[in-house]
Amino acid sequence: MATASSTYSAHKCFKCPGDTEYYCVSCPCDLCPQCKENHVKDLQTIDHDVVSHRDKINYIPTQEICVRHPSHVYTKYCEPCQVPACNNCQQHRKHKKIDVRTAYKTKRQQHRGTIHTIRSEALFYRPVLLPRIKTDFKTCHTEFTLYQSEMLTKAQTLKHLINKVRKDFMKNVFCDFDFKHRCLKQMIEMSRHIVSLQEYELRYVQPEFTFSALQFLSSIKTALPQIHLTLHTSQLSMTESLNKEDVMESLSAIQITERGNRRVGNQCLLKLTSGAEFHQSLTLTGVDWCSHISCVTSDRVWVSDYRDNIMLTDTTGVPLHRVEDSLSGLGLHTVNSESELIYIDRNYNINKLSKDMKTTTTFIETTDSTWIPRCVYWSPSTGDLLVGMYNIDTKTGKVTRYNQSGQLTQTIQHDNTGMGLYGDPLYITENNNGDVVVSDYDNESGAVVVTERGGRHRFSYTGHPSGSGLDPCGICTDALSHILVCDGTTNTVQMLDMDGQFLSHLLIRPSGIFSPRGLSYDVNTHGLWVGSGANNTVVIYRYITRQDALTDLNPATADVMESLSEIPTTGTEKPQQGNQCLLKLMSPPELLPSLTVTGVDGCCHISCVTSDRVWVSDDEDNLMLIDTTGVPLHRVGDSCSDLYEGNGLHTVNSESELIYIDRNYNINKLSKDMKTTTTFIERTDSTWEPRCVYWSPSTGDLLVGMYNNGTDTGKVTRYNQSGQLAHTIQNDHTGMGLYREPYYITENNNGDVVVSVSDAVVVTERGGRHRFSYTGHPSGSELEPYGICTDALSHILVCDDTTKTVQMLDGDGQFLSHLLIRPSGIFYPHSLSYDVSTHRLWVGSRYNNTVVIYRYITRQDALTVRLFCGIQISSDERDK
Repeated sequence: MATASSTYSAHKCFKCPGDTEYYCVSCPCDLCPQCKENHVKDLQTIDHDVVSHRDKINYIPTQEICVRHPSHVYTKYCEPCQVPACNNCQQHRKHKKIDVRTAYKTKRQQHRGTIHTIRSEALFYRPVLLPRIKTDFKTCHTEFTLYQSEMLTKAQTLKHLINKVRKDFMKNVFCDFDFKHRCLKQMIEMSRHIVSLQEYELRYVQPEFTFSALQFLSSIKTALPQIHLTLHTSQLSMTESLNKEDVMESLSAIQITERGNRRVGNQCLLKLTSGAEFHQSLTLTGVDWCSHISCVTSDRVWVSDYRDNIMLTDTTGVPLHRVEDSLSGLGLHTVNSESELIYIDRNYNINKLSKDMKTTTTFIETTDSTWIPRCVYWSPSTGDLLVGMYNIDTKTGKVTRYNQSGQLTQTIQHDNTGMGLYGDPLYITENNNGDVVVSDYDNESGAVVVTERGGRHRFSYTGHPSGSGLDPCGICTDALSHILVCDGTTNTVQMLDMDGQFLSHLLIRPSGIFSPRGLSYDVNTHGLWVGSGANNTVVIYRYITRQDALTDLNPATADVMESLSEIPTTGTEKPQQGNQCLLKLMSPPELLPSLTVTGVDGCCHISCVTSDRVWVSDDEDNLMLIDTTGVPLHRVGDSCSDLYEGNGLHTVNSESELIYIDRNYNINKLSKDMKTTTTFIERTDSTWEPRCVYWSPSTGDLLVGMYNNGTDTGKVTRYNQSGQLAHTIQNDHTGMGLYREPYYITENNNGDVVVSVSDAVVVTERGGRHRFSYTGHPSGSELEPYGICTDALSHILVCDDTTKTVQMLDGDGQFLSHLLIRPSGIFYPHSLSYDVSTHRLWVGSRYNNTVVIYRYITRQDALTVRLFCGIQISSDERDK
């Protein structure tokens, strides 16, 4: 037992006298909360593993009480349900369970990246974002007023030009009256002439007259009236007062820029250090030198030499994986956003190696033997693949761009004079402004050739001083849009600005490397990986750091919470201009032509493909593709038939592929050309059956409504684009279940997950927090919801079988109106699908094969439409 004289030692912060609460595993050292904040923001230590002291000793509380069985504690974790369970939780007895300690460690590891991003990035950006937002709010009205005035002036000019064209057009068209008048006059003259001919024929040709031929011809020459025929035509010509140049000049100053999430310019956050600082070196096993590097994460990279070796390595230099069929080359690999390796193989095909390194697929097959790929780069900004190509016959190069489907979308080969831009592209990258940057070598000279994204040549850098000669090798760009290139002539790494102006020799024959050849910039830690062309050494440098004023901030708890609330949930989303500014509700809804669908007994679910093609299903395993005439274009033969009232068993993704539940409760994907069916998600747990599916346009995820017949409960599972389970929504914050049997599922514009269950519309946030459950109007009255969708104004539309109506709710679950009440021809509305392109609502009948199309949303037609931050444009001007 401890006594009063016992000696205790308290952990103190390594950097200050404060009490320690955290531990840096990488240093290692103890840290107080203030020093921990600075430690994770400092680029020198941004990639360090900082944990709480509880995590350091792997402390896991084991005495957490089960909410269902207060006399027991959690000991297991149910993997299918993703909830902890005690030994008395019978509903999980047949499920796969693991030890709760193991589950805790796994979950903690899964969320480490997110927590690290919040600590090191989000809290760091906040002090810069907030002042800029406040400044923009004050100045945007003044700025946009000027734009409004300029737009009105340009519109008036264009109006005058159009009026001139209209007048000339009317003048030329209505000259048709004069044209008819002249033709009629000439017809009369011709008729008179024919009568004269007939008179002469009677007088001189009849047998009783005996004129000689000479007398006859002489008489005709002197007495027969002459007629001169004129060909009349009506030609329409446009005035020269309006030409393409005039229109372009009128509209050139009117630009619409797509807005994205507010970003902090790197110039505000980052700055150059006085020189490149050594961070770490590693010696690689399995390569002879390091001619090219592609970063996967901050501690994993792919490295290749010129002898067909491509190795995945970590920061210890130990090889983790080797590619067996790679080409011997230079910039022959890159990594995409899914951490997949894209590389050129020995047959000059471009392959893709999966993240788990188990599957290799041919992404782009070489079909022209005269052109071979030399280098590749995946564009983070567009998702495209840039490929440097070389023609072995003409000894010339070009750059080709492929989209995410592997289709050729662009070729860059010549400048505006028709001269070739490239000799032999060895390395390729992209700058932050979209410029395509190529290390090119032509015979005995080389250059860094830079073009705009569209292909226009911007400049070619040929060394410092200009024209002094360059042997360009590895190339990359950094967060400040600098271009970095290895020069084999001077054994340096040269830094250029984005316009091709030489700034400095960042590295000159760096120690241990000597001949820098491979470059890769890590956008997360701002580390520069430099590979040697002389040996198997890679050195990590850091020459960019954070602005001094921002690296020692300690926001209060309230500020931290405010900062966290401003972090967008999905980095890929781009907010669009508010539809509330552009669209409005119509009253009453406009009925468009209806159609009778052949091949189905009822219309239990509808999925729009295009504005004139939809998939329609009934509850008798009929799933048909139809057009607006109702004629079936294709039938799916293996769709699920024993779902109650058909349910929402299909959806369509952005590739126009049909995703549906089959008879074995697998979720299949039917290709756009309807020739190939693949299993996207295979059913592995017989206790859970998929009931409905919805593909999310905002995230690309698949939402699946699941039902457990044994427990009569439901859940929503989210799968990513690879078919991997990413999230499960099942209970509210008290642990109570949210769903019974999910019938239909959709997503609102704000990311809310909207589910039609047996007696309510249940809405949760994207993360799973329960927002509300709608049970009818008035609140709590009987509701039997079926088909459900959302529209461009974030309304929720649901078919109610009790009232035979389509009810409209706002995004917060407030009842707005009965949009349709027992609509004619349908009587029992059962299925809904909203076409975002045409703002049409497709409504299917439960008891017959009728689909009716309505329009209840239209464009704003008020005198003015508020576009953004006080900009207004007259509807008259807009229509011009």
